[in-house]
Amino acid sequence: MASDNPVTIGTLVDETEKLAADVSALEIKQEIKDEAQHKATPSLPAHRTHDPQHNQKRSDPFQFGSRYLEEGDNVFEFNAWDHVETDDTYKEYAEQQYDMQRQSPVSDFDKHRFNSDPAKWWNLFYKNNTANFFKNRKWLQQEFPILDAVTQEDAGPSTILEIGAGAGNTAFPILANNKNPKLKVHACDFSKEAVQVMRAHEAYNEAVMQADVWDVAGESFPPGLEAGSVDVAIMVFVFSALSPSQWKKAVENVFKLLKPGGQVCFRDYGRGDLAQVRFKKRRYLEENFYIRGDGTRVYFFDQEELSAIWSGTHDIWSGEPSEAGASEFKPDFEIQDLGVDRRLLINRARKLKMYRCWMQGRFLKR
Repeated sequence: MASDNPVTIGTLVDETEKLAADVSALEIKQEIKDEAQHKATPSLPAHRTHDPQHNQKRSDPFQFGSRYLEEGDNVFEFNAWDHVETDDTYKEYAEQQYDMQRQSPVSDFDKHRFNSDPAKWWNLFYKNNTANFFKNRKWLQQEFPILDAVTQEDAGPSTILEIGAGAGNTAFPILANNKNPKLKVHACDFSKEAVQVMRAHEAYNEAVMQADVWDVAGESFPPGLEAGSVDVAIMVFVFSALSPSQWKKAVENVFKLLKPGGQVCFRDYGRGDLAQVRFKKRRYLEENFYIRGDGTRVYFFDQEELSAIWSGTHDIWSGEPSEAGASEFKPDFEIQDLGVDRRLLINRARKLKMYRCWMQGRFLKR
């Protein structure tokens, strides 16, 4: 379509030169302004600025961040602070909650109902929630460098066992970044509904991934695996779903499945986490062990307890052999790392502080 006001080449040149001059003047003014601000404002450490260009990956996976809350800081300036111990107000509130929980435990009838068939409740959970209920755990390869190592092109034959795989939110991201043609991922879950979700996923390929129903505290190994066949076992928010009476068998199974030098990548809930403190009446099963509203169970660990469980020094390893004539089994795991990830999450709009606590570890089979 023709214009009612034709523009000549000369006009375009004049306007272009004028625009360039205006931009140049603006740039000079901005440089002067930036320089003045730089002189007036003391420089902040990268992790204390809001500039996304300073978002840096941690060189130490168990550092758990470097934004420390210091005296004089405005706690509501950021959405999260690292390594924050709970304050006295929260501690007092937590103790009051624990007392209330102990005084109003789950009834004996409900305790039997939830403990006798835990698979039922996980099946209902995955039936009622879509595969997008959990976000993909793309962060795992940063937290556990072994997962990056076994997915390199020259890593050679490697087997990953994910225990409590759910909808595949760990397995599928690992495979998406995999360059190792000889990697195999076994993704197992207690729930048949979860396994069906994985098998129906568009990225599911039996050549590189096998999804099966398996109880880590059961009497058999996962289909396709035998003793000493696994390089890496991933246990993320799954050990807490077991009752304390199941810990011994679960650790024994994981230990036997791993090759010598194999690793467990572990992350779970820590003692005093807000999720524990806010439980209401009739959710308390036993000390630090609760039933959620959806019928699934959750335990909250502390650092010393977990170390003892996985190194073979906990009281669960001091009992009699489970079978006549069998020698008492004790795991020989080296606790390479076991850290407490304490984080203060902030709802800046509502001025709320939320204390979270997770346990993260790497256990090596000797």
